[in-house]
Amino acid sequence: MYNYETIKVIITKLERKRGVFMIKVGIVGATGYAGAELIRLLLQRDDVKIVGFGSKSFAGESYSKVFRSMYKYADDICENDNVLELSKKADIIFTATPQGFPAENINDEVLANAKVIDLSADFRIKDVNVYEKWYKIEHKSKDLIKEAVYGLPELYREDIKKARLIANPGCYPTCSILSLQPLLKHKLIDKNSIIIDAKSGTSGAGRSAKVDNLFCEVNENMKAYGIGSHRHTPEIEAQLSKAAGEYIVISFTPHLVPMMRGILVTAYAALKSGVSEEDIKNAYESEYANEKFIRLLRKNENAETRFVKGSNFVDIGYVTDKRTNRIVVTGAIDNLIKGAAGQAIQNMNLMFGVDEECGLKSLPMSI
Repeated sequence: MYNYETIKVIITKLERKRGVFMIKVGIVGATGYAGAELIRLLLQRDDVKIVGFGSKSFAGESYSKVFRSMYKYADDICENDNVLELSKKADIIFTATPQGFPAENINDEVLANAKVIDLSADFRIKDVNVYEKWYKIEHKSKDLIKEAVYGLPELYREDIKKARLIANPGCYPTCSILSLQPLLKHKLIDKNSIIIDAKSGTSGAGRSAKVDNLFCEVNENMKAYGIGSHRHTPEIEAQLSKAAGEYIVISFTPHLVPMMRGILVTAYAALKSGVSEEDIKNAYESEYANEKFIRLLRKNENAETRFVKGSNFVDIGYVTDKRTNRIVVTGAIDNLIKGAAGQAIQNMNLMFGVDEECGLKSLPMSI
């Protein structure tokens, strides 16, 4: 007797052979901002079929009534967030939910049926004690943390290809890590001098109603928040520590700005003695010259959010301040695409042996 997983593998092989293979996708948290971006991007592909729109808040309602932009494209009825049932009809599940839900609902039975890309923080941090300290909740699936692969393709592409559970990185960490990784890997900066100043549009806080995100609170205002305590701090530190080969502690301060989408990171670090402009250039080019979604800007150009809006690009620029012997690095991403849905699809492409750019070739909207 064949088990369920074996039957799915056989069917997939036959479909590939006949040239009719479709990646069957289930989305849990489909009515959040990241879920909505996943659906918008996936509906434009001929090799993907969305087989489940999971939404606890809008179960029983047509998806296109929640997002009228999807009228006549996604009129399916939203279902409850039943991950196990969804895994029986999907090849891959995206969980675009708050922390806690994925850890409570993803298990070996689910992963025997379908691959999972989790957009929450539940599997990003390998030390469960660190996760529980920063997120203030008990982790309900500790046994899967070790297996989960951190889904930053530019750093872990080969591991992602073989994975069945991906921890899709956060938006602030994606931009911060990619902006600084070459400098640490090539030992060009003082590891104790790193300061990351980051700005985000309001969509980064999710779709649920919060007083701090009301128009009158955000418009014509900028504010720092989570100073010294933001939950993305240990995620950034863990990945930068891997790049450096030693433990890294950073100062990370996020800010909320009056725009809908985008992340801008401005990172400061002291250069080690004798480091030249050529050393810095070579470090970035050796890491990213062949990366499809990382654009190294021209000399003295700074990253701007409007030039990556609507795309899966990461723009990175830097300036060396000779007076202070510091480097100032700027990085920009669209938080809903490279910071969430686009990166998740990039990971899916790798997991299914599809061209990494498939479904992600949209150019930025500069206006």
